[in-house]
Amino acid sequence: MGDWRMSLNTWLRKVPVWPGYILGFAPAAWLLWLGVENRLGANPVKTLEHELGLIALQLLLASLLVTPILQLTRINLIRFRRLIGLMAFYYVCLHFAVYLFLDLQLNWEQIAKDLTKRPYIIAGASAFLLLIPVAMTSNDWSIRRLGGAAWRSVHKLVYPASIIGAVHFVWLTKTWAFEPVAYLAGMAILVAWRPLRRHLKQRPRQPA
Repeated sequence: MGDWRMSLNTWLRKVPVWPGYILGFAPAAWLLWLGVENRLGANPVKTLEHELGLIALQLLLASLLVTPILQLTRINLIRFRRLIGLMAFYYVCLHFAVYLFLDLQLNWEQIAKDLTKRPYIIAGASAFLLLIPVAMTSNDWSIRRLGGAAWRSVHKLVYPASIIGAVHFVWLTKTWAFEPVAYLAGMAILVAWRPLRRHLKQRPRQPA
């Protein structure tokens, strides 16, 4: 490993994780302030809902990037993965809360209709449900309680949740626009990274 990477990893081990939980909510606070100032455009609720969902997708993407970065560059960000994943879940919760409380204003008849007849809402709700057990077990107590193998099985739910979340974004736009398709492609590549790399490592080498 190059000296600069060793020095970087040494420095990263000393960086406290807890301030990330405070800084992680800064974009949400900024969006809320823009809403209070009436600076979110003609449809502030939809803009807030969209931006919170987009941040959630970006954080999910970042959490999936941690392992490939380590394997390709030897830069170790593993200790920040829980922070990134939990912040992704918190933003999903905020996204869903805006949809329930501000967009539909707890109109349960409309909510029920959306959850049974609108594919992109069904996809988004499914991704949210898959992330709940992941978030609830993102602590040391759960690792000890479940055991490493069971805990890892639960956390594999983040893979389908990430893909379904990206599909939700594609369906939401109702077009094959570049941005949602790029998120879907990125999620698919990162989800496929682990099994593909494992397969390539296990494949027997051909004799020269």
